[in-house]
Amino acid sequence: MLNFYTYQSPRRHEQAFKEAYSLINVKQVCLLSGIHLFASVCIRILSLFNYRNFSLMSNYSAYNFNNWLGITGSLGFLLFSNYLLRRKNPTLATRNLLTLAFCCFLLTTTFLVSYIFSLYNPKNTLAVFLIGVIAVSLFFALEIKQLIVVASYVLFLFIIAVILPSMSPTDRMANLMAAFIMIIALYSFSRYSYYFKSEHFNKLRQLEERNLEIQLLNHQKNEILGFVAHDLRKPLNNIEALSRIVLEENNQDTEKDNTELHLILTSTRQAKNIIDDLLEIAQHNKTSFQLQPTDMIEFVMSVCSNWQRNLQNEHRIVFTSDIAELYAQINVSKLTRALDNLIGNGLKFSKSDTPVLIEVSSSTGGCMIRIEDSGIGIPRELQELLFDQFSKAGRPGLRGEKSIGLGLHISKQIIEQHGGSITVNSRENEGTTFEIILPLDAA
Repeated sequence: MLNFYTYQSPRRHEQAFKEAYSLINVKQVCLLSGIHLFASVCIRILSLFNYRNFSLMSNYSAYNFNNWLGITGSLGFLLFSNYLLRRKNPTLATRNLLTLAFCCFLLTTTFLVSYIFSLYNPKNTLAVFLIGVIAVSLFFALEIKQLIVVASYVLFLFIIAVILPSMSPTDRMANLMAAFIMIIALYSFSRYSYYFKSEHFNKLRQLEERNLEIQLLNHQKNEILGFVAHDLRKPLNNIEALSRIVLEENNQDTEKDNTELHLILTSTRQAKNIIDDLLEIAQHNKTSFQLQPTDMIEFVMSVCSNWQRNLQNEHRIVFTSDIAELYAQINVSKLTRALDNLIGNGLKFSKSDTPVLIEVSSSTGGCMIRIEDSGIGIPRELQELLFDQFSKAGRPGLRGEKSIGLGLHISKQIIEQHGGSITVNSRENEGTTFEIILPLDAA
């Protein structure tokens, strides 16, 4: 609970903390000396306008001396701290020495105000001096050695204050007790402030280190994905092309069983889809995203036609639309990928004898694309996770197709990049419907 009294910055970041906060301390010297100078000058101006009244005050000469001390001292610290801040690399010792000197200066001027106002018996009025103690404690991060010097200086001020004037032994004892109370307050406030500043600095440094580690891991991830893109896609393309050639030759011979070739071709497509999904995630927001006005009827119809050509059963994709043309601003390649993911998802969870219905229509929100299947549906508890990256909602298809939970996440990202939205409506064993709303082309 009270470990801040003896707290030391962790060795791992100790030197960095000292360097950083020694500079912050100099900035605080600049700030407080400016405030001190402004207040002292204001008091000097007021005394000039009301010189007769001020000159009649008791101990006016002492107040006058303290005011000039505040003006000259704060001006000197303001100029020197600005000079150090403009220098590129002032030494740590110089910055610490300036901080220590200003703390003593601030304590001196505030102590003198209390000392003079209390008629040279500081225990009677310590309010102004307490302001100086709090300012030193909260504005500066002082190491224990520096704090011991400042505390010793406070004790020195009180000793001088009780020696110079004639004072009873009781008053001297009371002033020394007040000195120890001020020293304890100074030490406690200062250590408490130092503890939290150091902890805050250490946590920021840890976050920076974690960020660097994440950046390194991200760089390594991109290198791995680059390897996947260039070194794995090429052999997969070759396998797919050779499988198609052999499959076309074998189709001429009706007696041959092409089951193995179909499995090779299907597995190759699945592997390529997984690679494309991973690359899409890695390159998200890195490639340019350009939009162009496109007839959505023609565009979606062409996507459906491409799917129909690659499917054995031509009736699995059914496209409908009740309008002749409908224009929207889209990125053709990106939106094609999003629709491919959604159509492939519908086919994956539907029986071969049930079609996937694609409809394009105009709605109040813009262009609506509906993709509906009559498959196994999505359990309610998985629907909330459906669009998450590497979602746990990913399930194998009816024919054993693998899923890593990226397709729907990618589709949602692409649609949102278009300024659109996607929603899902599904019931188990009754099918699933995805609805995409895209803004219409203003032109």
